Amino acid sequence: MDDIDSAIVRELQRDARQTNRDLARTLRIAPSTCLERVRALRARGVITGYRATVDLRALNRPVQALLTVRIRPMNREVIERFKAFLTGLPEVLTVYVVAGGDDFLVHVAVPDVDRLHALLMDQVFKRREVVDCRSSVIYQHVTNDVVEALPPATS
Repeated sequence: MDDIDSAIVRELQRDARQTNRDLARTLRIAPSTCLERVRALRARGVITGYRATVDLRALNRPVQALLTVRIRPMNREVIERFKAFLTGLPEVLTVYVVAGGDDFLVHVAVPDVDRLHALLMDQVFKRREVVDCRSSVIYQHVTNDVVEALPPATS
């Protein structure tokens, strides 16, 4: 990743709908160079896709929460099965398998706290492998929409 590649990635994260010509103009490079660089970034797996961001409130999902879940027995099959269960729930936005005291961190978005309670009681707690689950309602959610490459660590 050189400075031009980093600038391309930064600009596409800011607005992936811009044309190649507009992107090239912003970066002050030739459109052919820009297109070649974008294609190379996709081929190398740096750019993995393009997506639209949505307003959760507009989708009737204004209440967000983080769930921490512990499961037992702890083995690959149980982890994979539970992960598949979670990703199949419409309320679930993101699933992380984590190390430490908890096994999963789950980001959910629902219409209201009653729906959050129902999700926990009627879905999550009914699973035999779940031994503990805690929920934290999110008051504010801020994301960094532009992710920059970091320099390699020095020893």
